[in-house]
Amino acid sequence: MSGFTAVLLYAVWTLLLPIVYAGYRAPMIARGRRRADHWERGKPADDPPILMRAKGAHLNCAENFPIFAAVVCVGALLGKSPIVDAVAAYVLYARIAQGVAHLIGTSLPLILLRGVFYAIQVVLILYVILGLLR
Repeated sequence: MSGFTAVLLYAVWTLLLPIVYAGYRAPMIARGRRRADHWERGKPADDPPILMRAKGAHLNCAENFPIFAAVVCVGALLGKSPIVDAVAAYVLYARIAQGVAHLIGTSLPLILLRGVFYAIQVVLILYVILGLLR
């Protein structure tokens, strides 16, 4: 998988996660059960726990997407795409695994597993950065 394909699929995953919680909220607004501003920041959350976890997983993706996309783009601009392509799929797989673990629950083993998947992403991205700097 190329780095650009991994970035596109990462973007798809990042977009799917808010669809989970927005898909729950939109009918509530349409039926008049909640006001559209019911979920504004700073208000207490009353969504089911899985939706709160989906939102957290989405925010994790949004925080790290620019870094991953920038590294992939810089690799291409430097003419060093093979360095990126060698590991980009694994960054994506670790990101999806982290998100799935986030969706499943908040037990200590799952939190530790999320941390492992995040660490894998960081190590792989740093590995690519070092390869691009050589």
